[in-house]
Order: sequence, then structure tokens, then C-alpha cells
Amino acid sequence: MPVITEAAIKDLAGFRSEDAPVVSCYLDVDGRRQVRPQDIERRLAALVREASGGPSGAAVAGDLAKITEHVASGLDRSGVRGLAVFSCAPKGLWEVVELPVPVANRIVVNQSPAVGTLESIVQELEPLGVLLVDRQRARMFVFQFGELVDRTELFEALPRDYDQTDDAGRGGHDKLQDHTDELATQHLRHAAEVAFRLHQDNGFGRLSIGATDEVAAAIEPLLHPYLRERLSPRIGVGAGASEAEVKAAAMVVEQEVERAKEAAVVAKLRDGVGAGSKAVAGLAATLGALNERRAGTLVVSDGYAESGWRCACGALAAKGPQCPNDGQEMAHLDDVIHDAVDVALTQGCHVEVCVGNADLDVLGRIGALLRY
Repeated sequence: MPVITEAAIKDLAGFRSEDAPVVSCYLDVDGRRQVRPQDIERRLAALVREASGGPSGAAVAGDLAKITEHVASGLDRSGVRGLAVFSCAPKGLWEVVELPVPVANRIVVNQSPAVGTLESIVQELEPLGVLLVDRQRARMFVFQFGELVDRTELFEALPRDYDQTDDAGRGGHDKLQDHTDELATQHLRHAAEVAFRLHQDNGFGRLSIGATDEVAAAIEPLLHPYLRERLSPRIGVGAGASEAEVKAAAMVVEQEVERAKEAAVVAKLRDGVGAGSKAVAGLAATLGALNERRAGTLVVSDGYAESGWRCACGALAAKGPQCPNDGQEMAHLDDVIHDAVDVALTQGCHVEVCVGNADLDVLGRIGALLRY
């Protein structure tokens, strides 16, 4: 499955069609919930009927038909749990993105692709390195977008009788124990080197260690400083875990890391708004910051949707119909939030999509950390 990148999302966000609407379709194709292809087709048909009845129904009929045909032609759902399709036939846009996670079923019709969901997925599934290690074995995994993308294993056997010497040979046992400890430390050093090599190859954002307290305390000082800075909560499996067990435990760690990152961003937003310094919250203020190109980070609640307005000059507004910049009459948008995400991405802003953060809900479900 091709990896979704920030660059690819920004390319989509930069596509704009003022005279022909763009259809963005997100579809849950997870075989664990949508067992039969007919189940998926039935849900898509309901979305298509709703979009066809909208103000742009006639203009997007061809796009809706093409999406329907693509889904009906037989999807290969091996490893695919969600589907994102972007279509604007008059402008030659046709992009199908297969996703390793399920998505909410919806169709959005607007002047640009609705990429907020893709941005959220990229954030949720930042590459995670997992190092499982004991005194003889080390296994290193890299998960990206919920899938295993790299792995390596290292086994360095200790002397077979290192723990079997009796009292009669205690002097020899002590020497053997010293040698064994030295070999174990060398093994941990090698394991740390393996982790750093995979970091150089894959650039994972966080590292989680699965080990006993004793082994974890011994290996952490041996890690490269870059990896020590990226340590995340310990993973709850050991070196002998199955690949399925490692993947399930890694997803738990990923969610913990993402929630902590979101909480830190929202806390910074809350403090900035409270101090009246380099932060705004609420729809109107946030759109104003985007219009002035002052936003450095856009913070938005997952699933937040709100109607709004857009001017031909590019300005967004919570209220219309007159543009706050040039006084022209603006076009009404069913969902101005997805336009705000697109504008933020094209301006080079970081977008933080937060899941279930009550503090952000209190602030109006959207805000921005400002550049100045």
C-alpha cells in the first residue's frame, strides 16, 4: 500500500477549481464491519443520492458516477480499511487513496479536495519504532500507518551453562558470570545500534521499548541521543511476542503518544489565549488569522464541521455575505472547516487534529497558534 505523505496531502490541498466543483468521497471498506461488497455499495449509494440532491448535484453527476463505478468494479480490500476518492472530471482530477484505517462515510462537494481526514490519519499514524529486547535477543520493528514496514532481529547466545555452575565451582562461576554480563552488555549495545540504523533508514518519530525493568534501565543509556529524545511509553510485550501481539500493543502506544501530543498543543493554545499572546480560538478569530497568514499551527477537533463563507479573493469568514477584506459578496460553504484546513496546509501551517479533547471543545473546537 502506498504511504500517504504530508507532501501528497499538500499537493491535493493546493488543487482548486473555481468553476467546477470537486467531489471528495470517504468510504469505510473495512471487511471486519462491511463483510459483503454489497454493504459498501449500498452505503455509497445513499451518499450519492444525498450529494445528487444538493445545489451542485447536476454539476457533479459525472464524478459521482465514476466513483460508483470504481467501487462497484471490485475493490481489492487486502490491508485496505478505508478509501478516499477525489474527483473533478472537468479539471482532470482523479485520485484514489487506499487507507489502512477505517474512515467515516461522507461525500463533500466544494472547490477543493477535503483533505482534513487524510491529515488526521497521517498524524495519528506517525512511524513508531519498537525495540523488544532481553539479554540474548533483540527484535526491532517499524510501524507506519498501522502497518509493519521494516523489521530486523539479532540473537547473541550467552554461554549455555552460565546459570548452572554449582557451589564447587563458584570461583569459575564468578568469572563466567563476569564474562556473561560483559556479553549481555555488548548485546544491548548492538541492539541499540540496530535501533539507530533503522531510525536512519526510516526516520520513525518515536521509540518504544519492550523489556524488563532491569534490561530497559541498562539499554536506555546506550541509545543514541536522538533515540533517547524520542522515547515513548514502554510497550507491554516482550522479546518473545508474536508479530500480531506487537502490532496490537504498538497501536496502543501510538494512541497514547498522539493524545499526549494533542494535549500539549491544546494546553499551549489555552495558555496563549488566556494571556492574549500569539493564540486565538473560535471560528471567526481563527479564520481571521488564516486570512492574515499569521497562523503557524491550526488546531481543530476531529469531525468538527461548520458552515461559513469564502470570497473570490480567498478570504474565509464565519459570517457573510460581505467579504471582510474587499467588501465583495462571498459564496456560502456548507463546511468552512475543511477549507480552513486546506488553506492552512497551503500556507505551510502545521495542522493538529485532536480527538476527544474537552479543553479544545471549550475553546470553540478550533484555534490557532500564531507566528506573530
